[in-house]
Amino acid sequence: MLPLRSLVRFVNHKPVRAAVATCPARFYYNDRRSGIPPAAGAAHVRVVDLRSDTQTKPGAAMRRAMAEAEVGDDVVGEDPTVNELQRMAAEMFGVEATLFVPSGTMSNLIAVMVHCRERGDEMIVGDLSHLHIYEQGGSAHLAGVHSTTVTTRPDGTFDLKELERKIRHDYPDPHYPRSRLICVENTHNIQGGRVLPLHFLEEARALADKYGLGVHMDGARVMNAAVVLGVPPSSILQYAHSVSVCLSKGLGAPVGSLLGGPQDFISQAVRCRKALGGGMRQAGIIAAAGKIALTEMIGRLKEDHHNAKTFAQALLDCDPPLYSVDMANVETNILRFNIQDTSLSPSDFCRRMAQVCDGEEAALGQGIQVLMYPYFLGYVRAVWHLGVSSEDTQLAIQKLQFISRQYAKEKHS
Repeated sequence: MLPLRSLVRFVNHKPVRAAVATCPARFYYNDRRSGIPPAAGAAHVRVVDLRSDTQTKPGAAMRRAMAEAEVGDDVVGEDPTVNELQRMAAEMFGVEATLFVPSGTMSNLIAVMVHCRERGDEMIVGDLSHLHIYEQGGSAHLAGVHSTTVTTRPDGTFDLKELERKIRHDYPDPHYPRSRLICVENTHNIQGGRVLPLHFLEEARALADKYGLGVHMDGARVMNAAVVLGVPPSSILQYAHSVSVCLSKGLGAPVGSLLGGPQDFISQAVRCRKALGGGMRQAGIIAAAGKIALTEMIGRLKEDHHNAKTFAQALLDCDPPLYSVDMANVETNILRFNIQDTSLSPSDFCRRMAQVCDGEEAALGQGIQVLMYPYFLGYVRAVWHLGVSSEDTQLAIQKLQFISRQYAKEKHS
């Protein structure tokens, strides 16, 4: 085991990370192949990693909790730390029970499997939802569940009249699948971390109840939504039959998500988790990090929101004016913005931000490498998290201003 002093140095160390590729990409997951451009001999380099809040790392207190965790065999329900995490989460979420699983993708898939128990059942999802876009079609591939989509609005909601039209009313006509489930996402990833309004969730739940459908919330970042709305998570989750909450994004745990719902739902979820290979043994080691995430990391999410807004405002204030962003849409820790000059592509912008340029160290006093991803539809995406401080945000703004001036000079030379 590392001595504590060495461990703290290891936790606080900020290694240089892989940066974006230079080729245009529709989705940012396609842009991970090339390393950070060399620092061009700069003596002092700071890295500000805004690629995702999955880049968080457990701090010293979280690592100590993991090292000291009491453990047992969770597959047979004997890990006391896992049990305590699940109890704490159930109380916080306002649900009867929760289940600790390795990932949010598995958690969402389990929820679909429990709600849609027969192959050929159907779920209704937003066409830009994480569950539909980024989870490899696992609901169809592994669960045999058909998806139909509704159009995702810019605020992450969808038209409930369109939703109602998508519900299959003619089952058991042999031509049609049976509608079983409505899925919502809060906050909404692709739409820039948007918080779903409570009145939308209430109306969606009422519609689901009218037709006997379940509501599952992909609440990977629902704690961010709770902080913005100033309500406990249970006030949001009362409108869902089940929820998946990620511990390894803004909350800073190294791994794990929690699936919540009624006790009979969770009993079925345990069986699905086992079938998917998600049964873990002495999982208290990572559950201990989850306990710290839930008890100590939620309140600080407002710092991430503030830093994202600070950078967004700097984009608007930039001289020359190269960027566009709607400040009303910057609600949480995810920022999407456009580059108004079409000759500067999102990929080229991200490449410039990620490398240390000639003259940068002299102008800024150090090299600054800011990691972002080009996003689909011409956006750039940046995400704030506990590894990015207000000081880091100011460094990112300095780099933004430097790059903008440099680009303007190149264009007019």
